Amino acid sequence: MREEVNLRSQRKNEHVQHALDQNPKNLISDFEKMHFVHHSMPSINLDEVDLSGSIGGMKFTVPLYINAMTGGSSWTKSINEKLGKVAAATGIPMAVGSMHAAVRHPELAGSYSIVREVNPDGLIFANVGADVSLEGAKKAVDIISADGLQIHLNVAQELIMPEGDRNFKNWQSNIESILNNVDVPVIVKEVGFGMSRETMQLLKATGVKYVDVSGRGGTNFAEIENARRSAKDMDYLSDWGMSTVQSLLESKEFQKDMTILGSGGVKTPLDAMKSLALGASAVGMSHTLLKYVEENDVESTIEFVEQFFDQMKKIAVMVNAKNIEELHGKPIVFSPDIVSWMEQRNIQRH
Repeated sequence: MREEVNLRSQRKNEHVQHALDQNPKNLISDFEKMHFVHHSMPSINLDEVDLSGSIGGMKFTVPLYINAMTGGSSWTKSINEKLGKVAAATGIPMAVGSMHAAVRHPELAGSYSIVREVNPDGLIFANVGADVSLEGAKKAVDIISADGLQIHLNVAQELIMPEGDRNFKNWQSNIESILNNVDVPVIVKEVGFGMSRETMQLLKATGVKYVDVSGRGGTNFAEIENARRSAKDMDYLSDWGMSTVQSLLESKEFQKDMTILGSGGVKTPLDAMKSLALGASAVGMSHTLLKYVEENDVESTIEFVEQFFDQMKKIAVMVNAKNIEELHGKPIVFSPDIVSWMEQRNIQRH
């Protein structure tokens, strides 16, 4: 049992180290392939911009959240503690990383519950995989007194992971069981490979109301798991999946009936605003904040988040949008390959 705990903690540390070693800034992002049309005569002042949003009954003034990253070891406990303090100071929601380690090994629970200890009144999301039992999902919620539950879909990661899962056909029925038997909102999310409208249709049919598309462009779990393979023989999948831009476009027909969240490769306030303009109700960040808090300190990261949001509001003025709803209607120009994606996938611009 102790060996299993040590191996799980080691894997968590490897995931974080590989994530820190990645440099998504070197990639050409699909966010760079869409452009707002500048508005030279705005009808609003900066202090009139209100970008507040909500997920279900959970309301927040800043449409940002710290997305699922880590937990399950001593090092990742310290990271969660720092991120929890950032969330508490800035008022943004936070999701912890996959809690299977704590569900199976109670001695690791503190690496997650530390977030609630340092942020007693904040919005905090538990996180489990789609294969977790109903009992395990409830336990994860209880460990951190969670306000919501993320269920992550990570089939590509599992298949590349040397010790990963190989059984998936019960995921939908399992999600439905959890959805109908937990007392908090359930958010189904990808882990960085994006979501198609076919996937979202299945989730909608299952009863899911909250979806995080989590597209390609940020932390790359295909690269991480390939790096953990002894032969390093699946590197050809390093660009697998759909970007956040493509995924949000895929979500257009579901945005009236489901709350769509955007994450994956969000590095700048402009990326965040583009995500909101494409229909996201809030925007998640993981790698950007992980790297920042590890290379700086909590106080600097708090200032970074505050400046990030302040710059989002300035961009809202530059497109003459007082709130997220107005932002949805602003003109956007797409590069040819994004237009081609929309045409081949029969996605209407408006």
